[in-house]
Amino acid sequence: MHTKTILEGCNFGRRKTLGLLAALVASYIGNVSTAWGGVKPLRVGLTPAFVHDEYGMLEEWRRYLEAKLKRQVEFVMRDSYRETMDLLRLDKLDFAWICDYPFVHLKDQVRLLAVPLNQGRPFYRSYLIVRANDNARKGMRDLKGAVFAYADPYSNTGYLSPRYQVRQLGEDPAHFFRKTFFTWSHRKAIEAVATGLAQGAAVDSYVWDTLSRLRPDITGKTRIIDKSAEYGFPPFVAHHAVAEEDYRAMQGALLGMRDELIGRRLLDFLNIDGFVVGDKRMYDDVAKMMHAFGEY
Repeated sequence: MHTKTILEGCNFGRRKTLGLLAALVASYIGNVSTAWGGVKPLRVGLTPAFVHDEYGMLEEWRRYLEAKLKRQVEFVMRDSYRETMDLLRLDKLDFAWICDYPFVHLKDQVRLLAVPLNQGRPFYRSYLIVRANDNARKGMRDLKGAVFAYADPYSNTGYLSPRYQVRQLGEDPAHFFRKTFFTWSHRKAIEAVATGLAQGAAVDSYVWDTLSRLRPDITGKTRIIDKSAEYGFPPFVAHHAVAEEDYRAMQGALLGMRDELIGRRLLDFLNIDGFVVGDKRMYDDVAKMMHAFGEY
C-alpha cells in the first residue's frame, strides 16, 4: 500500500514532476464541462493512511476522475479511521479508501469496489520495528514491558495484528507492554520509535517501505524485527446505497488507470501499481483476528 509517495517530505523533483502531471491532466481533460447541472457530487473519503500534505496530487487525481466519470468528485479527508467510518455509516460518503480492519467492521454497509496492487500484489504486512541501535530485541516476546506505539485503534497492521500476535504468545495485550499510546498515523508511529519516544511499534509495510525511500533518515533509525503474514491490501469501497451505475463507473475508472499514461503517472504518485477487483475472502484473516477479540 514505491519510489514516490503521498507521505510528507516531498522534494523539489517531486514538485517539478507534479507540475508536469498537472499539465498532462489539464491536457487530458481538455474541454470537459465543469457545469454539472446540479447533479449531486460523488463524495470519496480518504484516511490518514494515504494522505499527508500531497494536496496537489490529490487535486489532479480528483480532476482526472471527474473527466472519466463526467461527474463532480469531492475528496473528503479525515484525521482518523473512525471519522471516515462514521461518515460511511451516516451515508455522508459514496466511496472511500479505507483500512482492511474498518472494511470488515462495516460489513454489509459497504461493498468492495477495488483493491490496490502493492508491488504487483494486492497484499501488505505489519512490520514490527524497534530503534536501529536496539540489537537485543528480536521479536514481539522481547518487547514485553516496553513502551509501544499503536497507529490507530481501527488499524489492522498498527493495532489489531500486533495485539493478536501478543495473544498468540499466551499473553494479555492489555498488560503485556509497560505503556502504550496512539500516534494516529503510521508515519508518526515510525517517528516515535526513531526518536526514542517508543521502544517498539507495528506499522503498515506500505508506509514503512515508501518512507524508507523518501526519508531514509527517519526509517534508518528503526529496524524491522518481524513481519506478519500477508493481509489483503486496504480496499476502495462503495457505500451500499450507491447506484449500480455509479458503482460500475467508479470501478471502471480505477481499474482503467494503469492502461493510460496519465493514469499510470497518478498511480506512481499513489505508490501503487494499479487496482484490481479483489475478493472479500482476502480479508478473512482480519475477521479471524477480530473474532479472537470478540469484535466479529
